[in-house]
Amino acid sequence: MSSLSYSNRHVQQLRRLLGRRSARHGDGLFVVEGPTLAADAVAAGWKCLAQYVPEGADGVRGAGPVNQLAAGVLERVASTESPQPPLVVVKLPPADPGVLDTAGLVVVADRLNDPGNLGTILRSSEAAGADAVVLTPGSVDPYNPKAVRASAGALFHIPVLTMSLDELSSHGLRLVGTSSHDLPARTVTAHTEADLTGRVALVLGNEAAGLPAEWHDGAGPIEDWVTIRHRGRSESLNVAMAATVLAFEAARQRDQ
Repeated sequence: MSSLSYSNRHVQQLRRLLGRRSARHGDGLFVVEGPTLAADAVAAGWKCLAQYVPEGADGVRGAGPVNQLAAGVLERVASTESPQPPLVVVKLPPADPGVLDTAGLVVVADRLNDPGNLGTILRSSEAAGADAVVLTPGSVDPYNPKAVRASAGALFHIPVLTMSLDELSSHGLRLVGTSSHDLPARTVTAHTEADLTGRVALVLGNEAAGLPAEWHDGAGPIEDWVTIRHRGRSESLNVAMAATVLAFEAARQRDQ
């Protein structure tokens, strides 16, 4: 591997990409931290432009030209307390809504706030065989460093798109909303009894507010509602846990 010098401009770019959503999407770039995720990005065919390592360290094969950082610089730039090199600058993939035209199972997060939750949803959705994850406008950035780490490499193997539910429904998917409780005006079915086969989009709401209350009365694009019945005292499950349960139930039904 070649070893290149770096400048303050490189360090500033890394800080911007790690810290600011606007910088990531404005530049069309984001940063992957650590050898495992870097290798995952390379194996999945994502375009890696450059990698940064401490002086004397090696980079990851295929993850771009190696830039050596002076002692202590990596620790000051990275988003974790004890970072593992390399930091790899990766090109954002182009969005392709066309994947939804043939998708059988899509997991949707409406106005999700927490990057850790999003990363876990990506990981579970990919593991369950979902064809895509859709985020509605206002959701957390999937290329946030914490979301990238929490996805455990799933980000590189499942398409992630941003669009409204009305746009999503135009692709012919049946939208299934989720609620932690029964709704006065709608029939809510236990997730194990609901039909989650066919071309389905499972829609989960914001961590604090769930899905908008006006949709409960049929004002939104959601056709059916499901719930995960509780036996304990908790009022609701963590949104990432609920997405995992529902995605794997949909996968189970497809295997029958």
